[in-house]
Amino acid sequence: MKTNATYKIRPAGRHILTIGRDLIQDNYAAVFELVKNAYDADSPDVHIEFKAFSDYSGYSIIISDHGHGMSRNDVINKWLVPSTDNKRERRESPAGRVLQGSKGVGRYAASILGVDLLLETVNAKSEKTTAYFEWSNFETTRYLDDVEIPLETVRVSEAPGTRLTINGGSEMLAEWDQKQFDKLRFELKKLTSPIINAFNNEDKSETFRISLTVNGFPEVSDINETIEPYPLFDLYDYKISGKISSAGTGMLTYSSQKARNTIEEKITFNFGVPTGCGELDIDIRVYDREVDAIDALIKRGFMDEFGKYVQKLEARQILNASNGIGVYRNGFRIRPLGDPDFDWLKLNARRVQNPTRCIGSNQAIGYVQIQSEDQSHLIEKSARDGLKENTAFNHLKEITTRVITELEWRRFNYRKSAGLSRPTFKVESNLQNLFSFDELKQNIETELTKAAVDRITTDEIIKHINADAEDKNKIADEIRQTVAVYQSQITLGKIINVLLHEARRPLSYFRNRIPYLKRRYNSFQKNGDSKDLEKAMETVDGIAENSQFFVNLFKRLDPLAAGKRGTKKPLELKKTIENVFSVFENEMKSHNISAEIKCPDEFKFPVWHQDIYAIFTNLVDNSLYWISQKESETREITIEFLIHEGSLIHIDYHDTGPGIETDLIESEVIFEPHFSTKPDGTGLGLAIAAEAADRSGFELKAFESKEGAHFRLQPKMEGEK
Repeated sequence: MKTNATYKIRPAGRHILTIGRDLIQDNYAAVFELVKNAYDADSPDVHIEFKAFSDYSGYSIIISDHGHGMSRNDVINKWLVPSTDNKRERRESPAGRVLQGSKGVGRYAASILGVDLLLETVNAKSEKTTAYFEWSNFETTRYLDDVEIPLETVRVSEAPGTRLTINGGSEMLAEWDQKQFDKLRFELKKLTSPIINAFNNEDKSETFRISLTVNGFPEVSDINETIEPYPLFDLYDYKISGKISSAGTGMLTYSSQKARNTIEEKITFNFGVPTGCGELDIDIRVYDREVDAIDALIKRGFMDEFGKYVQKLEARQILNASNGIGVYRNGFRIRPLGDPDFDWLKLNARRVQNPTRCIGSNQAIGYVQIQSEDQSHLIEKSARDGLKENTAFNHLKEITTRVITELEWRRFNYRKSAGLSRPTFKVESNLQNLFSFDELKQNIETELTKAAVDRITTDEIIKHINADAEDKNKIADEIRQTVAVYQSQITLGKIINVLLHEARRPLSYFRNRIPYLKRRYNSFQKNGDSKDLEKAMETVDGIAENSQFFVNLFKRLDPLAAGKRGTKKPLELKKTIENVFSVFENEMKSHNISAEIKCPDEFKFPVWHQDIYAIFTNLVDNSLYWISQKESETREITIEFLIHEGSLIHIDYHDTGPGIETDLIESEVIFEPHFSTKPDGTGLGLAIAAEAADRSGFELKAFESKEGAHFRLQPKMEGEK
């Protein structure tokens, strides 16, 4: 039997509850959805009132605004239609506000707050439309279109606006304790951006006030206040802000309040490619958390809502509760981005890797303003729990992290010069100071002479000191060698991704051709056909060729992987540096980066093999990163030796990347462990290179250059530390 027919999809009655109770993240998100509706209605304000019944049998929530209201037709054909595209099509309110709602489901969030909803709305024609919803009807009715909504329209003399009344029972009342209301106040304070700046909408975005009243809840302090952002925002230690165009370029401004008479610094930002997430307006404030920094924060004017200066403990608590870098669209935050416990930029993970330079999530308060979904491709999830993890969101994270990095290394530099950061530990220089006995011997000899001790006794004492110094310097040498091995292995670890990428092709060849070789062998065994043997030998040759790749690779990496350091001996420097470049060969080809070494082939210099590898591996690794970030026709690395009468004067290293900031060169902070201007850098590369140079009798210096980075490796003068 064959039957042809067409059918319609009929949503179940509880479909409304699915897009309300089940989809909305929590009670706070439900309140925010209704607040945003008031904003979309061009209301200058919205009032949220929680009122407990006198017998504690339940409560009511009243959310009222003074917007343009809705007509009967609007209620029937828009408000009562789930997922309507009305706001998506209009995009702007009658007064020019960019509409917050676009999915047509936010109003049903009311179902999570109570058991019913009374909608009362008055439009400009003095028509008042009332609709009543009992959410249990949607649970029990089979199909959505079977639920009947009582609706009435009358003419009144009331001002335009909308009033939502939600009632909840005793169980819901019990959920709203002091902690819940404190969280609601906190969330409302962070709901709107502390600085209203909705791109080209500034002239249309008049102030939108939110007020909150809480009355009669058991063991809860009554509230009656206009919500204001926390005063922390203007009391920052460090700040970076600016606009980035959709093309990926912009101008940032960095400033600090840590010292008087500081000036703002302008920073040119270039992402290198279009953002892929539209225009961005970024403002990030950072706070130091040491005791002195908290004291300074309070002195700057950190007061509570009653106008009293906060105490240190309270200041820390407010910092802990207020931190977070929020993402705002048209002035409203997209939760949970910006929640203190939602580290969407992975700041804490970065800080673990580089605690001296990187900030933690509890040190930052700020916002990133984004454009509409159509312009930015940043799509808000239907459950109101963040943005979809697409390419645009990944770009947003990367750009924001880069902006934070610009602040971080300026903060690092200031804290270092001001003596606020932890002292850095350089192995070589600390070992030299620890086991240097020259000053001790000089002081002892002076004191013995003053005491008229005879020369023979003095020489005998100095002899004992020298013997002890010789023993201790042997220990120092052992420490140096051990540290050198560790640093070589760290350098090897840094390039492991390069090695894995390089090895994919030969490994793929082995995986594919070895079964083929077996088939040819079996065929030859069966048929005795010499063609099978010839084809098998071609594969054997290919296996041998690809095996040689691993032989050469491991040979080049052997100095870094060695468990012990050999003796310092004359080394063909050009050949050694060529081996370093060969490790990065494919990566250089993919970025169209060339390399040139200007040095006689036969020139040798006494040095440890591992140290030369560590120096140039880290320099080249840095250059590849920064050149790949810069759009430039010239993409090259040049190493040039200056040799006079067979003696090495210096080695100059140049690349065509973006170069190094002058103040970083002058302060030599780039050689400090954990300092890095890369967003995810460890800050170990140049520090290891400088230590390796020091061990081998070189000094590694950076110089200002108009055409990229310029480093110089120069042998130390005899007797120079």
